Amino acid sequence: MDERRAERRVWLALGGVIAAITVLGVGSLLRGGSGRESLPVIASVPDFQLRTSTGRAVSRADLIGDLWVADFIFTSCAGVCPVLSARMAEVQKALAERSIDARLVSITVDPARDSPEALRAYAERFGADPDVWWFLTGERDELYELIGKGFLLSVAERSPDEAPAGDGHDLITHSDRFVLVDRQGRIRGYYHGTERESVETLLDALETLAHG
Repeated sequence: MDERRAERRVWLALGGVIAAITVLGVGSLLRGGSGRESLPVIASVPDFQLRTSTGRAVSRADLIGDLWVADFIFTSCAGVCPVLSARMAEVQKALAERSIDARLVSITVDPARDSPEALRAYAERFGADPDVWWFLTGERDELYELIGKGFLLSVAERSPDEAPAGDGHDLITHSDRFVLVDRQGRIRGYYHGTERESVETLLDALETLAHG
């Protein structure tokens, strides 16, 4: 009987250790990880067919072999998008300073209004280097499916009645996450694009993948 009790205690202890490791791992994933730790493989970005602000076709295959960071914006956004793009401009600068070879990809969630001309003007506003930072557009349904099922993030349109007071122009809700994608087209982390500390963690993760 005593041996059975001792064996039961061992299994309970092992179960506790496994549970603790699982909780820590999930917590790290939700926070975006430390950047210096092993980065999880979350999902693979599916194939897509989009266009740059210059009209050039871009697919998933064109990004295989590159590290890249994606975010989601629209040019008439008066809320979170300018903050995200300002942070992405900081990432662009940091890539050069840290000698990290990576690409930045901003995908519009409002293709009906974000013409190539509008995207080019928006890119210039934030000092985007066209060799590093692409702005992509495409068909609305394909974009929304790519964001929802491919990047596993939310995006939705709302009526003017649903918009908060003073927010009548921002009729599209979307994630504020920066998405880290590795050279094999796999998602390796999500980071709050509006938070400087989270963006620093992203840069550490990029450096890990670039030089690891």
